[in-house]
Amino acid sequence: MKTLYVRIIVTTMIIMISSALIAFVISNVYYHYYLKPKNDQKITQIATNIVDIYKHNNNERIENYLGQMTDLGYTFYLVDEAGNETHIGMKFDDESIEHEKVVDVLNGKTYHGIANYPWKLFITGFFSNELKNTVGVPITIDGENHALFVRANTQQQFGEIRKLLAILLVLLLCISFILVLLSTRYIVKPIRTLTEATKKVAGGNYHLKLPVKRQDEIGDLANHFSQMSNSLEKVEEKRQEFVSNVSHEIQSPLTSIQGFSQTLRQENLSENERIQYLEIIEKETKRLSLLSKQLLTLSVLDKDLKTETLLFSLTDQIKEVVLTTQWQWREKEQAIEMELDSANVFGDQKLLHQVWMNLLANAIRYTNPGGTITIKANEDREGVHVVFSDTGIGIESTDLPNLFDRFYKADKSRNRADSSTGLGLAIVKKIIELHDGTIMVESEPGKGSEFRVFLPKP
Repeated sequence: MKTLYVRIIVTTMIIMISSALIAFVISNVYYHYYLKPKNDQKITQIATNIVDIYKHNNNERIENYLGQMTDLGYTFYLVDEAGNETHIGMKFDDESIEHEKVVDVLNGKTYHGIANYPWKLFITGFFSNELKNTVGVPITIDGENHALFVRANTQQQFGEIRKLLAILLVLLLCISFILVLLSTRYIVKPIRTLTEATKKVAGGNYHLKLPVKRQDEIGDLANHFSQMSNSLEKVEEKRQEFVSNVSHEIQSPLTSIQGFSQTLRQENLSENERIQYLEIIEKETKRLSLLSKQLLTLSVLDKDLKTETLLFSLTDQIKEVVLTTQWQWREKEQAIEMELDSANVFGDQKLLHQVWMNLLANAIRYTNPGGTITIKANEDREGVHVVFSDTGIGIESTDLPNLFDRFYKADKSRNRADSSTGLGLAIVKKIIELHDGTIMVESEPGKGSEFRVFLPKP
């Protein structure tokens, strides 16, 4: 995966190399189409002036005359009709030239070797010290035709070179700026997309799909942002569902209380009916009290409070829970079987007490009279294992995945326990997660359920 750091480095290197190559190509084209013909024209004018000056000064030897011109930064190559060659000034690196070109100059034509110098990848025309990279003009010496080839030394062409380098530098900077702007736009574009998406999420729109598919930190950020948006959407759905469930759970007992309260105002009620209606009101009031208590408990647990952990005997705590609820299971003539090994746990004693109380209360509630509830506990190297199993009516497999959701009730649960709020198992799971533990359930309709709790050692 390419990181943003590597991407920026690679992009910078590509910009530098691309800018240099493009600027060099443009400078090369500029040289061949503009500077080279212009330089040829200037050297041709100088060569023509040298010949004109010599015509008015026939008393001076040509070698001396041209020797004086070399001090001005020029190199000369003189050829007569017999083919005799005379070199004056700096020696050419390559003195080869087509014979036809020399003949043409002897016959009065001008040779434009600089303008016609072959195209090459690199700008070598300024620096190629070759005979064919000169300007040739005819000159008459002592009544004989000669061919005079002239070339300016590199120092003489410094002005043109400086101009070419300035153009190259300007092109390099301009192209670099353009490529930087384009590459920066490419890098910044997904960040702008994320910014706009953040504003939409802040406004409550969680249905977002970011079109960012990159294998770097920005791509990771976009993926994590999408995951966050989906999570917020689910949280919002659960929040709305939670509010709806709370409203429903509160409205139902309030409606009953209101209805039976109005009924109690009637004077023709018998004493038995009055007592029955008061019992219903009392039952609904207890249900509201339990609901508010459980909601408060969940609110506190959701804050990830720091638990008051200490080492205590889990076996003794479970026995205490069984004794506390004995009037409930004895009333239904249920049997409690316990297989409790010596087990100690490090955790919040009050919270875990509520876990065992909720699990046992559910087992009692959903086990038919005369049924059996089994509680097992043992300790190993990894932690403590606790199992609550019953011979109750069981739970449908379609209900198991949602069993620990808040306010979730299976259809059978609604029929068999009107006082259930659907928050007990949600509280159990939250407390166990606060202890870094796990809870699993196995159930089969008509055969009972089994809840397995694991609490790891610290």
